[in-house]
Amino acid sequence: MEHSTNQKILFTAEKLFAEKGFDATSTRDIAKSAGVNVSMISYYFGSKEKLFEEIFKVRMKEGQSYATEILENKEINEWEKLIRIIENYIKRVKTLPEFYTILQSVHTTESVGNEQILSFLRTSKIGYIKIYQRILEEGFENGVFTKKPDLFFLHSVIIGTVFYSKQGMNLYQELSGNHTDEFYENHYKELTINLTLLLKDLLGYEQKN
Repeated sequence: MEHSTNQKILFTAEKLFAEKGFDATSTRDIAKSAGVNVSMISYYFGSKEKLFEEIFKVRMKEGQSYATEILENKEINEWEKLIRIIENYIKRVKTLPEFYTILQSVHTTESVGNEQILSFLRTSKIGYIKIYQRILEEGFENGVFTKKPDLFFLHSVIIGTVFYSKQGMNLYQELSGNHTDEFYENHYKELTINLTLLLKDLLGYEQKN
């Protein structure tokens, strides 16, 4: 799939910010790697800071739009909605490693643009909590779930488990002595399986034949 010029700049910047960090990446670096004139960055985004913010806007909108669409799906029950949202989250962490590397750095550094980005993140987290709240309440009311765990704990279990699995990947590969693509694939496969089992117990879900 061919990207437009602004998309090419955006995704190139995402990759470079993940590899080198925000401060060490210049607009010239981005323009050169994207194969565009440096003036195009100003034309489309205004500044490096605004480009950085746009990455978060785009990526968070992608995830939230999918979750909202699944939430309104009348053809599946609340368990299926929850699992589809979680599977999509894990898929994104797996296939968008550059973005999630940047996301981790935002939580641990004082990079330019953090204040605005942290505001985006807060809004996104609140959005997901509300989605989980509706799934939890409707699932319990409809008899899909037999347990109703604390909403904030449920959110922490999902976000914390997936996010830390990404964060710990290098350590896990080092300790296992396995740096192959197969290890990477199996890690996320096992993550999906075991998080699903954990949530089944937490929610008291039993699949009906």
